[in-house]
Amino acid sequence: MAIAVIMPKQGLTVETCIITKWFKKKGESVSVGDILFSYETDKAAFDLESPVDGILLDVFFNDGAEVPILTNVAVIGKSGEASDLFNPEKVTLNATTSPDLSMHEEHPSIPPKEDLTIIPSATDSRIRISPRAKRIAGEKGLKYNNLQGSGPNGRIVIRDIEKALSGTTTIAQAVYPVGVEYSEQPLSNVRKIIAKAMHSSLQNSAQLTHHMSADVRLLLAARQKIKSNISSGMNQQDITLNDMVCWCVIRALEKSIDINSHFLGDSIKIFHKVHLGIAVDTPRGLMVPTIKYANDMDLTKLSKELKSVADACKRGSINPELIQSTAATFTVSNLGNYGVEMFTPVINLPQAGILGVCTITNRPTDIGNNIFGFIPYIGLSLTYDHRAIDGGPASLFLKEIKEQIESFNY
Repeated sequence: MAIAVIMPKQGLTVETCIITKWFKKKGESVSVGDILFSYETDKAAFDLESPVDGILLDVFFNDGAEVPILTNVAVIGKSGEASDLFNPEKVTLNATTSPDLSMHEEHPSIPPKEDLTIIPSATDSRIRISPRAKRIAGEKGLKYNNLQGSGPNGRIVIRDIEKALSGTTTIAQAVYPVGVEYSEQPLSNVRKIIAKAMHSSLQNSAQLTHHMSADVRLLLAARQKIKSNISSGMNQQDITLNDMVCWCVIRALEKSIDINSHFLGDSIKIFHKVHLGIAVDTPRGLMVPTIKYANDMDLTKLSKELKSVADACKRGSINPELIQSTAATFTVSNLGNYGVEMFTPVINLPQAGILGVCTITNRPTDIGNNIFGFIPYIGLSLTYDHRAIDGGPASLFLKEIKEQIESFNY
């Protein structure tokens, strides 16, 4: 029996999705888990996998098409089976009824995952590469034939492609095509959305940034203790420095609720719970998922949630409702791992502020009795909307973050 492939519903407010690229063609055989196509909402990008084995009998929408959710996109079945009955252009539904989705219940869409694709090379050797890694390599023009994979059984996965693109790989063959001066690629919908949001943020708000630094000796000592516990085999959550900083930011927001707010033009919505946004760099672009009710979590729970939403963004399976700018009340963006000492983060409107976390540097400091020593300091860059917050309260909030870091106790 033929089965329709429908455009999934991604979040309560999403009404349409855009098909960015088909990976299977009409008439090709497909297996459960094969990526059929990639699609994007106005917030994120996803891959749709085949729910069944069979033949891709028909495709009803091409690359670039904007498709309403729960609409038949394609049909999978056995060779010779009719597909016209599934064509949305030929199916007329009563306006007072909903589409009959019973045919999909037996074979629901499978969440995106890195399935294994084995591609024969010119010499009949087999290149093990995940479909998503293959797609990113193709988009970037990267040759991966001799790239050594770090996944199971030598499979090439996304992190291997990212290392090759960043230049940290030692494989000589992982280079761009010889003789190509440059390549031009259209912007993805996600990139367009990010560009539009950043430009709109700077155009439509009065943003100002204050910089401060905090002594992180207590954080580093706590981090060392955690690493020692893990090395000794203890059941210990791997809490990172970023987790600790986020914890301190949440504590500061509880004391400075004016900045835990949305500026709405004629009014300010002040939140009494902290819904923390965290900037995550993904292969598809920057995403900012939200940890709801972060102030109600202990540090271990917060650490697990931060890792969970970051992983979901990188897999492309994050709930679209969690990456809307209105979902978070305040955002943290950490560029410390990149060695950035100071930067100006851009606010996710309508939020009133965002904290940029910078790298740790050692600075000479008077440690008492006119004795100087080198102390590790972390840079903190607070951008706030001056329409919502004045400079004095913003500075006091940044100072409160500093004090929370310098008095950290774990």
